[in-house]
Amino acid sequence: MKLNQVTVGCVDYDQSVAFYRQLGLTQIVYFPPRYARFETATGETFSIHAVEKIGAPTAIIYFEHDDLDTMVAQLEAKGIVFDTGPTDQNWGWREARLRDPVGNPICLFFGGHNRRFPPWRIDNSTTEKGNKK
Repeated sequence: MKLNQVTVGCVDYDQSVAFYRQLGLTQIVYFPPRYARFETATGETFSIHAVEKIGAPTAIIYFEHDDLDTMVAQLEAKGIVFDTGPTDQNWGWREARLRDPVGNPICLFFGGHNRRFPPWRIDNSTTEKGNKK
């Protein structure tokens, strides 16, 4: 299985488009006021779609950047407000957290090798389809 994209709701199309473009995503689909799709520098896609109202967000959106501290400083200079600045986490990532215009939580992070290969990664050579042999 391969992750295709993440889509979140928005109540103000123009405000959400401006926010995600300001984060550095490239808009590749423009269908106001209902839908927009963006692309990261490495080709993953992220979308917004119009909804009448937003309930409590349950998803967390993760965007990785190799130079997190510089990126956060650049975004702050553009007026983006962060809930927490770059902080080293005990799971080996460096994270900064913020919210989009409707409150969806976003984590900008650098995980490096630990993103896919943390020390506690399951050894799949001893499993068969997720079950212990």
